[in-house]
Amino acid sequence: MIVQDVDAAIAFYRAVFGAELMARFAEPDGLVGFAKLALGDFRLSLSEEKPEWGWKSPKSLGGSPVLIQLELPDSDTVAEKMIAEKAEVVVPIKDRPYGKREGRIRDPFGHLWILSMEVEG
Repeated sequence: MIVQDVDAAIAFYRAVFGAELMARFAEPDGLVGFAKLALGDFRLSLSEEKPEWGWKSPKSLGGSPVLIQLELPDSDTVAEKMIAEKAEVVVPIKDRPYGKREGRIRDPFGHLWILSMEVEG
């Protein structure tokens, strides 16, 4: 995922998802070219914008065309953590007719997340 500030994104994903930093590599000019986080079995790669390569963040593009869906034990708690860290509710978390409790949240870096959990029937 391309972001404008990898270190801020690392701090955010650690705070809200409990992500573990697996790797972080910076260029000589300080630009973080690559970072890898573990969210359980899920791996997330981050890089700072590099417009000359065509790498632009959702903030620079004016939005993201991608939805990242996470199946969670408690979507409400994760949403609350994200909102406390300056994320924005796009679609509120609520019970859906297809057996899920979910909603959509835009993180401070412009990436869109579907936070989903099974609902007992």
